[in-house]
Amino acid sequence: MKEKIIEKAKELGVDDIGIASIENYNSPNSVDVHELFPTVKNMVVLAFQQVDNMESNSSQFASVGIKLISDFSHSVSYQLANYIKTNFNAKVMIVPSSGPITMSKQTFMPSGFVSLRHAAYAAGLGNFGRHNLIIHPEMGSKVMFMAILTDLDLDEDSPLEETDCTYCDNCVKNCPVNALDEDGKTDVMKCLSNSQPYGFGGNKQFWTKFINSNPHEQEEMLSGDNYRLIYQAQALGSQYVCFNCTKTCPLGR
Repeated sequence: MKEKIIEKAKELGVDDIGIASIENYNSPNSVDVHELFPTVKNMVVLAFQQVDNMESNSSQFASVGIKLISDFSHSVSYQLANYIKTNFNAKVMIVPSSGPITMSKQTFMPSGFVSLRHAAYAAGLGNFGRHNLIIHPEMGSKVMFMAILTDLDLDEDSPLEETDCTYCDNCVKNCPVNALDEDGKTDVMKCLSNSQPYGFGGNKQFWTKFINSNPHEQEEMLSGDNYRLIYQAQALGSQYVCFNCTKTCPLGR
């Protein structure tokens, strides 16, 4: 079964694939996977190489490149999940590459329902680097992950014991908000304030100011560049504008 799934994944355009046992998956900030899928046994984790839009000086152009890869990976993941369901009589659930996320009012800490970084690590698709992202043995940091949860019995892959990270600290030095200063930890709120200025926080700030403005100021706000960028981010569903920690990593092709 595993070989057939790998063959189908490669046929659909997946660059690499690994199987993670639920027992090997451990994400401290995500929900218990069994709350989402009580009978889950394994994760089929898919790796997609990113193209180089993130290296563009235009943050909008870079962001659109990430969205296109995300759209493709979602389509492929559905096709593979449907293949597994149909051919092996298995239950499957898809974990998207981004959103929806849990957002706690108590901690203000956004978190994915399933951490794809930890899933990729458990599936043997790479190990963590200084930027706390997964470094794939061949694709380096420029990789996007998806996962399919299933109750199918599959031979699991083993996590990689060593990381390819050279600890050059390029990611740390090039973070505009010093979100990586503490080794082994990302200050998520610092990161999001810079990498997603038109996401939840930026949106909230805009409309709070809008409500407290007079009609002339409101018209100016709706005609300004900031609102146009917020609107576009919401419409496209792609809100990241900073990729420094990934694009400055020297590893990968």
